[in-house]
Amino acid sequence: MSTFPLRSAAGRWVLVSTILASAMAFIDSTALNVVLPALQKGLNATGADLFWILNAYLLVLAALILVGGSLGDRLGRKRIFMTGITIFILGSAACGFAPDVNWLVAFRVLQGIGGALMIPGSLSLLSSSIDEKERGKAIGTWSAVTTVVTMGGPILGGALADAGLWRYIFFINVPIGLGALLILSRKVAESKDAEGARGLDLPGVFAIAVGLAALTFGFLRMPALGIASPAIWGSLAGGLGLLGLFLWIEARSTQPMMPLFLFANRTFSAVNALTFFLYAGLGAGMLFLSLNLVQAQGYSQLESGLTFLPFTVLMIGLARWAGTLADKHGARPFLIFGPATAGLGLLLLSFVGATRGPADYWTNFLPGVLVFGGGMAFTVAPLTTTVMTSVPDTYSGTASGINNAMTRIANVFANAIFGALAVLLFAGALRSRLEGSGLSPEIRQAVMAQAAALGNARPPAGVPAAERVHVTEIYRAGFITVYADILRIAAGLAWLGTLMAVFFVRGGRPGADARKEALGVTIYFVFYLSGFGSNEPRPVFRDYCSNPRYEVRPVLDAPVAIALRAGCYGPVAAVAA
Repeated sequence: MSTFPLRSAAGRWVLVSTILASAMAFIDSTALNVVLPALQKGLNATGADLFWILNAYLLVLAALILVGGSLGDRLGRKRIFMTGITIFILGSAACGFAPDVNWLVAFRVLQGIGGALMIPGSLSLLSSSIDEKERGKAIGTWSAVTTVVTMGGPILGGALADAGLWRYIFFINVPIGLGALLILSRKVAESKDAEGARGLDLPGVFAIAVGLAALTFGFLRMPALGIASPAIWGSLAGGLGLLGLFLWIEARSTQPMMPLFLFANRTFSAVNALTFFLYAGLGAGMLFLSLNLVQAQGYSQLESGLTFLPFTVLMIGLARWAGTLADKHGARPFLIFGPATAGLGLLLLSFVGATRGPADYWTNFLPGVLVFGGGMAFTVAPLTTTVMTSVPDTYSGTASGINNAMTRIANVFANAIFGALAVLLFAGALRSRLEGSGLSPEIRQAVMAQAAALGNARPPAGVPAAERVHVTEIYRAGFITVYADILRIAAGLAWLGTLMAVFFVRGGRPGADARKEALGVTIYFVFYLSGFGSNEPRPVFRDYCSNPRYEVRPVLDAPVAIALRAGCYGPVAAVAA
């Protein structure tokens, strides 16, 4: 497979096409959070509807993103990349024309399918097309440009929403995607592995996608149907059962999309748990901050988008420096300090109550945004490095994909659980404020009926004109209370991520780590029951079993060495040895 210098015409066209496609996906995701208030008003959507709009895309992306990379290796990276872009822009155009929430959710699923093929294909095509000695520079350029472009997502989203053009958040993807397709079709050569790529784990895809969807349905329908509803418990139980089935499939598959034995490495497991907790807190915090600014604090959507600019600037300015320091001093201090600081930022933001609007931003919201952004900036690069270096080089791409999928799964769970919790908390806050309001029982019931709309709740038609201002203030105060509660829980999730680093990310002697990891790998291997008498390593474990880290040496005493051989080759071979 031929590669090109970055400065060659072929290299530049590959870089430009991957930047265009990636920027399209990143702008779409960052701008959507900002336009949610306008979207909710325009489609008369409930709070649960908003979380479905977000999760429809995320859960499909989480389920398919690992498969997307495998398809590129097998069928051609350019072909799959272009297919993903095409599906994504078709889904985007359909989202722009969606007449109601149900259609928008359906078209977001289509976007998710496209994103799952497009997002991993971007870096895969770039890495496989550029000369090895310049790949780091190419990826650095890709990262820098896409980050700068992504900064404009919230600002663009806010400007379009304020102009009543929130649908153009989706339409803008069409010309960007068509530009990328034109370059790819005319200027970029195909790239695929000469050797046969691994197969596709379709049963695993089905199990995780339907399992996540069932859990999302269960949580988001809980406020409407009640926690005791058989439909809710059936959905949650079915979702958990399917996720359990997913783990069983992955343990048995010879070509798993998520090789579970990687989690035998304590550091790899810890940083993925850290990723889950931190990004669940991040997703919930950013979403409810955006809704609070527009729906309760009186910001325009453009002003809301601009409030995130310091966060992004810190990410750009500090992330590379943090990565350099982590290389010099080790990642563990940053994986403790970063999430702890991010959690502190979320906590500071939770204490901001009712304000006078944008005039108070500098003293109320900005300090929390700066602390939050600083914490994230010191976390991201060391986290990525730790993920990639905690597994054998053969599995570095798979490890990166698993960690990428973990961020999506974290957002799916955050949107589902916090979406349901927000409605329940909002209903409770309204109920407590209505008790001493002096409103009639009929009007109280009508006011409570709006709880599902969250921050978009408006006084019902039956409320007397003299009471409408009072009811509006009850809605505002109730939503600010919900915002504070959600951000405090999000801060707690970030601190849970800190605890993962404190207790499970360790330094220490390489030999001792290898011995502990060998024990963990073996525990997983013994559950894989096929091929006990084989004289060759099972295909899914071949690279792990042949890794020099696990050769018999003093640190791997005889019982561990025999156990590891049993895990790789089966107990018959271990006893014979």
